[in-house]
Formats: sequence, structure tokens, C-alpha cells
Amino acid sequence: MSVKEWMAPDPITVDENTSIMKVSQLMKEHGIRRVPVLKDGKLVGIVTDRDIKEAAPSKATSLDVHELYYLLSEIKVKDIMTPNPLTLRDDDSVEKAAAIMLENRISGLPVVDADGKIVGMITQTDIFKVLISITGIYRAPIQLACDIEDKPGTLNQLLNFLRGYDARVISVLTCQDHVSPDRKEVYIRIKDMDDTQLNNMVNALKKEYKVLYVNKEYITDIPRKSAKL
Repeated sequence: MSVKEWMAPDPITVDENTSIMKVSQLMKEHGIRRVPVLKDGKLVGIVTDRDIKEAAPSKATSLDVHELYYLLSEIKVKDIMTPNPLTLRDDDSVEKAAAIMLENRISGLPVVDADGKIVGMITQTDIFKVLISITGIYRAPIQLACDIEDKPGTLNQLLNFLRGYDARVISVLTCQDHVSPDRKEVYIRIKDMDDTQLNNMVNALKKEYKVLYVNKEYITDIPRKSAKL
């Protein structure tokens, strides 16, 4: 999956001489936490809500409101931004975006095209959306996890086994982080099926494979934070 399919296109940007008070207002108005900074139309930095909080005077300041507003209007984005930020190309993979964020402990990246023009932003939230999409949890509540040999044909054999029980496979993911080099963990999500049919399939599966777990996870059971009143 490419970054351009999941990024937020045409992001809000600011000039390097914009005051932090103006940037703070933009973030609140648009519900964002980071803004790319431009100089003569070129990306030169990125400013986050944390940068603004750290630059703003303490609540214990002795300044009166007029002095405070003046100070905030005088501090420019270029004084607090992170210069020369890491970027992605719009044709980079989402996996690369996730790896860069993880390795550098950042939560968002500007996206540029071949000419270096900023065309989007991708954040941790976008990465979560990709994870949800590729796992298929919204479309299939049942997940089977198995430990199988890592050799040609073993995964196909497992999938054919499941299809023999009329299982409708939605997604297949593999991982080798927690097993020996000659094995791999396989996570298969399938469409809902009758409990009796599922139990029969799982019981037969356990005779042929090392089953790690079987989960039924309905989206309606996932907790959601209630809206603030």
C-alpha cells in the first residue's frame, strides 16, 4: 500500500514567519497536532502542538494579558520548529512510513512529490487505519492463529484445509518474530460461521496443525470512548 492512498492530502501549511499564536489557532480550528512550515514555498520544518506548549510562557507568569498576547505574536514558527524534517515520497509504502515513525519516535510525517512539493501528511492514526484495513476485522470476526513450518507450500496447504470447511478467508498475515527460523506464525481472519461448524473445523485443525488460538471479535463489542457532553 502506498502512502498516497492513506495520507491526508493538501495539508494546512504555514510560513516560517507565522506567529505561534496563529499556528495554535489553526491547530485548534482543524483538530491537528502538527503543521508543515514553508519558506518561499519549500518545506523547511515542522511545528507541533508540543513545540508551542514548550515555547509558551508558564501559567505562573507575571505578564498581564496584553503582554502575553504581544509575546505570543512575536515568537515565530521558525524559532521553535524542527528544521529539515524527515519526509516521505508519495509513492513510498505505508510500511516504510510506520518504520520511520517507530525508529524516530515521531507520530507524523510530511509527504512530498518528486519535485519536493508537499502534498500530504501521514500520521499514526492513518497507520492504524491501514492495520484495520489489512487485517479485515470490520469484515470478518474470526481469527485463527497457527504455528507452521516455514517452507514452500505449507501456507497454501493450511488455506486449502480451511476452505474444505467452507471458511471464507479475508486476510492472511505472517510473523517470524516469536518463533524459530524454520517456522512462522500465521494469522488468518475468516468470515463468521456457525459455532458448530467452527468448532468442527478447529478440532480437525488441531489434529493437523499447532493452533495458537481462535478468537471471535465482533466490532460491536469493541469499547468506544463516549462523547464529551
